[in-house]
Amino acid sequence: MTLYSVNTNRNAMIALQNLNVTGSELGVAQQRISTGRKVDSAKDNGSTWAIAQSMRATSTSLNAVKDSLQRGQSTLDVALAAGSSVSDLLLQMKEKALAASDTTLDTAGRSALNEDFKALRDQLAKTVSNADFNGTNMIKTGGSSLAALANAAGTSKITVAAQSLGLGSANLGGSTGIISTSSIGTGTASTAQAMIATVNTAIGKVSTALAKMGTGSKAFDLHLSFIMKLQDTLDGGVGNLVDADLAKESAKLQSLQTKQQLGVQALSIANQSTSALLGLFR
Repeated sequence: MTLYSVNTNRNAMIALQNLNVTGSELGVAQQRISTGRKVDSAKDNGSTWAIAQSMRATSTSLNAVKDSLQRGQSTLDVALAAGSSVSDLLLQMKEKALAASDTTLDTAGRSALNEDFKALRDQLAKTVSNADFNGTNMIKTGGSSLAALANAAGTSKITVAAQSLGLGSANLGGSTGIISTSSIGTGTASTAQAMIATVNTAIGKVSTALAKMGTGSKAFDLHLSFIMKLQDTLDGGVGNLVDADLAKESAKLQSLQTKQQLGVQALSIANQSTSALLGLFR
C-alpha cells in the first residue's frame, strides 16, 4: 500500500539518489576524458596505480642506461677511428721500411725514408694521445676500460677492455719496437729489414686489438637497441593499465548526460506529486 505523506517524499528521495549517482559517474567520465587516463591517482585504483608507478620507475631509469650506452658508443667510435688511423700509419711505415731495405739504395735516400718513417711514427703518437672522448682514452698506454650500465637496477654492466696502441706498448713492439731513435737506420739495409718484421707484428696485434673493440661496440649497439625496445614495451604496458578508452568514454559521457537530464525530470515529477494531495481536501 502506498503511503501518501507531506513529510516524506520517497519518490523524490529515490530520484535524488539516482541523480547523485549519475552525477558521480559523469564526473568520473569527464575526468578520464580530460586526463586521458582511467587510473590517474591511487584513489582511482590503488593496486593498478602502484603497478604502473613501478613500471614507470623502471622505464625512467632506462633513460640513464641509454645515456650510458650512448656515451660508451661514442667513446668506442673515437677509439676505433683513432685505431684505424694507427693501423693505416703502420701500413705506411711498413712501406717506408721496405723501401729502405733495398740494398741498392744510397745513404741519402735511406736517410730521407728514415725521416718519413719517424714522421709517421710521431703522427701515430699524436693520434693515440688525442683519442679522447669525455675524458676517456681507450687506446693510450694505460688507457681506461669502458663499463656502461646494462640494466635499470645498475647491477649489470657491459665492459670493453682498453687496448694500448701507444708507442712502447706491447702491441707496437714494446720499448725496443718502432720507437728507436733511428727507426729504420740511415746506413745499411739490415736495420730496415728488421723493422719490417717489427711493423708486421704490430699490424697484426693492432688489428686484433681493434677487432676486440669492434666486437664490444657491436655489443653496445645490440644492447642499446634492446633497451629502447624494452622501454617502449614498458611504456605500452603502463598505457594498457592506466590509459582510458576515449571513444568508449565519449559514448558513455553522452549517455550519462542524457541520463542526468532524465534524472532531473524524474526528480521534478516526484516533487510535484505531493501537490496532488491538496486535491483531497477540496
